[in-house]
Amino acid sequence: MSETKLFSLKEVAAHNSNKSAYLVIHNSVYDVTNFLNEHPGGEEVLLEQSGKEATEAFEDVGHSTDARELMKKYKIGELVEADRKDIPVKTQPDWSSNDKKDENSMKNWIVPILLGLLATILYHFYFKQ
Repeated sequence: MSETKLFSLKEVAAHNSNKSAYLVIHNSVYDVTNFLNEHPGGEEVLLEQSGKEATEAFEDVGHSTDARELMKKYKIGELVEADRKDIPVKTQPDWSSNDKKDENSMKNWIVPILLGLLATILYHFYFKQ
């Protein structure tokens, strides 16, 4: 069983070019050099963060589950304990529908429909005579 390679932030900082690009995301070190040309946001986005702690930038973009799965193949190690930061993982929003949401959604439509109906009746009553 192979042991996880440990990197310091100083070691990661040396890899900040298109020849060798490392990122730190959630205390894991990723070598994204071979991914630079494939990144949907362009290589500049990765190069801007290379050699640095990039968790906040990564999470702010809101990467998909597929992107999070893909990054596993680029992981080369972990940060040494002294350089680790406690950064909470942002959860993806739950877009699934449930009955309570559907019920509230219907209630939100009733008031505008009734107001529109009332306005139509008043319009016909006052202007059609």
